[in-house]
Amino acid sequence: MILDIFSELQRALPPGETADAAFEGRILQDAIEQAKLADALGFGCWWTVEHHGATEFSYSSSPEMMLAVLAQHTERIHLGHSGVLAPFNINHPLRVAERAAFLDQVSGGRLELGLARSGGTEWETFEVDPDSSREQLREALTMIPQMWTQDAFEWKSAHATIPPRRVVPKPVQTPHPPLWQTATSPESFRMAGELGVGVLATTLVSPLDSLELMLREYDQGLEAATPVGQIVNAQRSVFTFMHCCESRDQAIESGAAEAVLWFINAAPTVFHVPRDTWIDAIRGDLKDSAPSSDAALAAPEVYDDLDLNDPIPVIALLNRQLAGEKLDPEHVFEVMEPIPSVVIGDVDACEAKLRGYQAIGCDRLMCLMQMGHVSQESVLRSIRLTGEQLIPRLA
Repeated sequence: MILDIFSELQRALPPGETADAAFEGRILQDAIEQAKLADALGFGCWWTVEHHGATEFSYSSSPEMMLAVLAQHTERIHLGHSGVLAPFNINHPLRVAERAAFLDQVSGGRLELGLARSGGTEWETFEVDPDSSREQLREALTMIPQMWTQDAFEWKSAHATIPPRRVVPKPVQTPHPPLWQTATSPESFRMAGELGVGVLATTLVSPLDSLELMLREYDQGLEAATPVGQIVNAQRSVFTFMHCCESRDQAIESGAAEAVLWFINAAPTVFHVPRDTWIDAIRGDLKDSAPSSDAALAAPEVYDDLDLNDPIPVIALLNRQLAGEKLDPEHVFEVMEPIPSVVIGDVDACEAKLRGYQAIGCDRLMCLMQMGHVSQESVLRSIRLTGEQLIPRLA
């Protein structure tokens, strides 16, 4: 099983503070330092995301530029765009193909290209029609490999008309770079399989059995696949929170467990989507995502009826953090410790959780190392321990 890095370009601000150019610039410089270390230690891929207006949750609004920078600072690690936002109002497929091929060229053939349907404030910002968003994602994944491999490409549909054009540059990898799709619901897992592209599973803190069900949906899609590209990418990649330490006490002191709570609480607020969708997923209730469920809310949610004693301990902690309660780091760690996707602890404890993913057929894990308030020093220590000890064990 391959271990990758997943980067949001994220750092939580202290309460009451606002970001300035120096704060934002430090995040970018820290990411370069992290990527250089990950490259030296044998991580498989550096995955970056695309978000707009997400402030401290994700400063990754120009992911292609960040990956071009990282291409010049690294030699071996692959460079993955984990979710080009696929609706055409945000990223026209021809522009996606051009920028991706450019990245493949400047990196010497190290690009991995993933597409995502997006939602929330990003649909609102770019005036995306929710009802056609999945269809546009499918079209983009169909078009891009043709643009890379055909001398003259043309297209006509309800969403785009492209006269015959030679799309340049062409990528280094032949016949083309691997294609991926971000998936969060049974329908999206099936669709990735049907298209013959790799699945980037972002089910967060759902139970392993829920993830296993989603992977079965993907496998069923693969069985009936009509591949969009000239190669089938049947890899299963799964998002995890990751913080590897020398001891359990060090893991508690790092604050990484509470940073996971911060991440889960911040996301629905930043993207103006219903928080219950995330909470239901923690309860193991993964639903097919109707367009309306991913659209931005008309007004921000007001959390005035939070159950601070929810029977599911992690949900109780999420509610308490959102209510502004001060949490005990050791208690938070103990509650989060049994959750499979919260890979926080010493080397042996982290390995045991990673083996669980390996057992259900995951090919690689996208490890979110920089999250919430976790310091750069802690992140680099986690990357080093993971690279020196866990990557050899899993190889």
